[in-house]
Order: sequence, then C-alpha cells, then structure tokens
Amino acid sequence: MSTHEQQQQEYLALPEQRGPFHIIGDVHGCLGELLALLQQLKYATNFDAQQQRYVTLPPDDSKLIFVGDLVDRGPDSPEVLRLVMDMVEQGIAYCVSGNHDDKLHRMLLGHNVQVRHGLELTAAQLASRDAAFIERVRLFLGSLPHHLILDEGRLIVAHAGLEERLHGKNSKGVRALCLYGPTAGGKDENGLPIRLDWAAEYCGKPVVVYGHSPVHEPFWRNNTINIDTGCVFGGSLTALTYPDFKLTAVKAFGRYAEPMRPFISHPRHEQHSSIS
Repeated sequence: MSTHEQQQQEYLALPEQRGPFHIIGDVHGCLGELLALLQQLKYATNFDAQQQRYVTLPPDDSKLIFVGDLVDRGPDSPEVLRLVMDMVEQGIAYCVSGNHDDKLHRMLLGHNVQVRHGLELTAAQLASRDAAFIERVRLFLGSLPHHLILDEGRLIVAHAGLEERLHGKNSKGVRALCLYGPTAGGKDENGLPIRLDWAAEYCGKPVVVYGHSPVHEPFWRNNTINIDTGCVFGGSLTALTYPDFKLTAVKAFGRYAEPMRPFISHPRHEQHSSIS
C-alpha cells in the first residue's frame, strides 16, 4: 500500500478548530453553483490566469469544509477540484473523501474500476488536462481523511455519516462506512445496495454532518444533518454554518444528471436543539 493510500484511510482530528465553518454538501462538478454559493457566504474568489490558481479570501476567520463527492456527473469536475485544492493549500478549507472521489483516486492509481455513474464524464474532462494537474489531483485525493473531528469532538463530518462509537476509529470497515454508509447486503429495484438508515438510531452528543444520499432539503434528526440536496440532479447546493446552524443554498443552474434512485423524503423536520 502506498503512503497516499495509507493516508486516505485515516481520520483527521482538529479539536482546536472551533469554527466558524461553512460545511458544503456534495458538489459533483457543479462549479458555477459552488462559486455562487461561496459568493453568498462572503468568500471573495478570483482566478489567477497566470498562475492557474484560485485565490480566495474568507470572511473573518471562517473556514470551509466539504463533505466529499467533489466530482462526477456535473459540468466541470476538474475546476471544482482545482478550486478546492487551492483553498485547502491556502489553509482555509478541509475536505473529506466521498465515494466518487475515492473511485477517481483508484482509477488514477491504475486500479481496475468500473468507469460509470459519472466517472466516465470526469475521465473525459480530465483528458484535456496536463500530467502535472492530474498528478496533483491524485495526490490530493489520496490525502483526504475519511472523517473529521472538530471543536473538541462536538462536530463530526463524514461523507455518508458515522455512528458515535466509531468516531475517531480507523479501519477499512470504518472507512467504508464513511464513504458508503451501512448497507443491508442486498440490492434494491434499481440494482443498487440497500442502504440502512443509521441516523434514525443515532443517539450521540456530537453533531454529525454528512451527505451522500440526496434529500429535497436538509434534514435534522438525532443530532445529525444531511446536506446533500442534489445539486447535480437539479436540486440545490447547500452550506451549513457551524456553530450557528444557519443554512444557505443556491439553486442548481440546470439538471446535469438523472438520479439513480429517488431523493430521500422525510415527512417532517426535527429541529436541532441549538436552533431557536
């Protein structure tokens, strides 16, 4: 196993980082919506054409956190990667790996992966980029943790969420849960793994922010919140501000892909205790 593959299996604990954070849901290559959302959040982002880099000035001491799935299905995954990589290098952003990011990383390592579910579009978009950029992407994706622990353990960010007993644990099983969530072992009518609703049983004190399974609107339940509002499918791109728990969203500029399964719908919302 390479050093970068080994890094990808680790969680990242930053107990001293207390925010404010703007936690952004699954981007899936939706560059325009991401730039619009950053503008709404008062981040000043400019592209330096000479250096081929984005320079971003955050509001006050705020930092961004991405819940993963930066790539696939959307119109410009390479530029989303460039923007997020540049912000991470600037020290104003963190990112966890999503299952789509992980699959792209494995493809760039030369592993035999099925090029589908949007990866074929990302591969085509990357084909016009030079070798240095693709190597930078490979190294970046290989360095992403599977979950983040922030604010003395009060905040957990994982792509598909994570139950409390596994916070701060590091194994292949924990990494798989962070990327894909728990499954029942069978297939649904669409031939996709049947997902288990881990958040329904969550009773932990840390707030868990996640994405992975598109919802029509963000949903609080048992101290967890899903902020993947399906931008690439014509929904919206959502940010959660922590610790204020304010939601900010930008409607998708278009419908770039069709979902493989219906959005998750919830009959009612359970507000977080910190929301007045």
